[in-house]
Amino acid sequence: MKIFAAQLVMVCTLLVAGFSHAAPDNPQVVLKTEMGDIVVELFPKAAPLSVDNFVKLVNDYHYDGLIFHRVIKGFMIQTGGFTFDFSARESSRGSIVNESFNGLKNKRGTLAMARTNDPDSATSQFFINHKSNGFLNPKGDNRGYAVFGAVLAGMNVVDAIAEVETQTLGYYADVPAEPIRIISARLVNPDAWTPLPEPAPAPVIEKPVPIR
Repeated sequence: MKIFAAQLVMVCTLLVAGFSHAAPDNPQVVLKTEMGDIVVELFPKAAPLSVDNFVKLVNDYHYDGLIFHRVIKGFMIQTGGFTFDFSARESSRGSIVNESFNGLKNKRGTLAMARTNDPDSATSQFFINHKSNGFLNPKGDNRGYAVFGAVLAGMNVVDAIAEVETQTLGYYADVPAEPIRIISARLVNPDAWTPLPEPAPAPVIEKPVPIR
């Protein structure tokens, strides 16, 4: 009996140690949406610029009240740029360098930065891959869409958002007929994130006024 008790204590100790070791090392953000919560894990070692930009926007409450403005079932759901009445909310930060060569792939449930045809044009908009989209990964020297995180919990919410009815609104296609807002976006473990230094502002150079 004593041997069994000792073994039980040892197993419990190992389990506690295992859970302690499994404590999250990466930053995590909870996106509280009108359809449920989505918990995402960020990967600062692989995508330091994208994660730094994203967390700083989260801490500035940029995403609070924004909608998922582009939803395509079997592709992705996108947010980060528009309010419920489709007013644009611009990022308070500049564009960031594309980090798509970081080895992370656009698999189902991953987060990636949205951008224009300019690879280095990403600012605040991002998308969650509804399925694995290999064509968004870099190919050769061509940069793709930079993955910087993944859904830890709430893929059922992502699936539910992907199922909503969409419409064309002006120049924009695949807009949910009923707005789906992000109520709040919050960093839940701030100790896991170390902000990068802000770049030094460009020097102001005054042009000489010609003398007539």
